[in-house]
Amino acid sequence: MSVSARPLAKVPFWAQIVAGLVLGVVLGWIARSYDVTWLYTTLDKVGHIFVQLLKLAVAPLVFFAILVSVTNLRKVDNAARLASRTLLWFMITSLIAVAIGLAIGLLTNPGAGTGLTPMDGKKPENAGSWLDFLTGIIPTDVITPFTELNVLQIVFMAAVAGIAALKLGDKAQPVLALSESVLQLLQKALWWVIRLAPIGTTGLIGYAIAEYGWDLIGKYATFTADVYIGCALVIFGVYPLLLATVAKVNPLQFFKGAWPAIQLAFVSRSSVGTMPVTVRVTERLGVPKEYTSFAVPFGATTKMDGCAAIYPALAAIFIAQIFNVELGIQDYVLIAFVSVIGSAATAGLTGATVMLTLTLSTLGLPLEGVGLLMAIDPVLDMVRTATNVAGQALVPVVVAAREKILDLDAYNSASASPVDDPEPAADREAVAAAA
Repeated sequence: MSVSARPLAKVPFWAQIVAGLVLGVVLGWIARSYDVTWLYTTLDKVGHIFVQLLKLAVAPLVFFAILVSVTNLRKVDNAARLASRTLLWFMITSLIAVAIGLAIGLLTNPGAGTGLTPMDGKKPENAGSWLDFLTGIIPTDVITPFTELNVLQIVFMAAVAGIAALKLGDKAQPVLALSESVLQLLQKALWWVIRLAPIGTTGLIGYAIAEYGWDLIGKYATFTADVYIGCALVIFGVYPLLLATVAKVNPLQFFKGAWPAIQLAFVSRSSVGTMPVTVRVTERLGVPKEYTSFAVPFGATTKMDGCAAIYPALAAIFIAQIFNVELGIQDYVLIAFVSVIGSAATAGLTGATVMLTLTLSTLGLPLEGVGLLMAIDPVLDMVRTATNVAGQALVPVVVAAREKILDLDAYNSASASPVDDPEPAADREAVAAAA
């Protein structure tokens, strides 16, 4: 086979994604401007199929990833300390993110001058509440959470199974071996889907442009800008500051290593779908594999700085202004509380409607406000998910650095895109050892 037989493989994955974005914008503009129905339908189907392929593996992937990650903690010294520190930094970064969201919202008044009225809103069919959140953690049976894709209940069952396996010890080893094999199989299959991301990007972005155009974005210009600016401040302001001052490592190296996961999250709008890439980049940033296998799956279902902190804070202010509701200090405190405690409700899936309805119901704001944001949601969800995934890679690095278990040599040399390299490092080492 000639060297030129695989030209696409030589194109960096990030470049393929960018090409997909540009092509999607052009095709979406053509479909909308010239009313090309077949192109509109094609873009819709391509994007829909890509998201469905990602979602197909979500339920089993979350279950086995959490189960294996819990049992892998037995291989880590001070496992309880690492778990508690991870949760603590999840909460700290969420508080910072929600504070930034509130500050931007109070400065810019995103709901003012939009031309939108309460009549434009529509009450969502499904709304989140604290009672639903608390009672919904425990499933009524073991099948429904998988068929209805209730990630929170799947996490609960997986955590219980993992703890039970730890208690059983050697008797559970056959089950753990099978679980690890199934997890590797799922990750390999999902890896093939991830390779289709440039095509999926074209469909998703193209459909968004063809469906919504620029007129709709104009109505939400301030709110959209606020979400993107808030997420950018967290990713490129707060996170580098934490890396430099708390972890005491070079922030640029973090972005060199983590960028493949961040860009895939932007396109796929799924933290769970991006999880195999997030695990890979976090390991390549020098975080021990055993700790990574716990922290990243845990973060993919609970760590949502974009969807559960910045976005609901801005959305609450936006909706309150549309409905002429005054928010006080106690309301802003409630928003921060909901963001920290209720972030698991977002479940690492596309969209943040459950978290938004949970926030609105806690504040007593009209749930019809959710309908005001549904049309623009796909445009906002891209940057929200990218922020989520950046945080999910950041916290393990910070905790590992503070606990002196971060491999600094690996961190400082992390630069290759793991998506460009389909063979995991562990596999290459095994092949080398066999040779």
